[in-house]
Amino acid sequence: MKRTEKKKIISGFAVHPKDTGSPQVQIAILTERIKQLSKHLEEHQKDNHSRRGLLMMVGQRRKLLNYLKLNDKESYDKLVSSLELK
Repeated sequence: MKRTEKKKIISGFAVHPKDTGSPQVQIAILTERIKQLSKHLEEHQKDNHSRRGLLMMVGQRRKLLNYLKLNDKESYDKLVSSLELK
């Protein structure tokens, strides 16, 4: 992921102007990385090292989604609908 793409994602999901680490931003960045890695794995089915990394990212995103769901249900619903998850 290029720096400009990452900045665009951060600005789209940031809670306040200098926000780079809120759960919403982290989930959005992980979602983009998961999409890119899934695309890579369609071409390279035997790349098990990348597959393991993908599974770890999916697990991390799930943990962040669970945290957000427990602490800020409204923000969770908004994020899930905007990222088209589930």
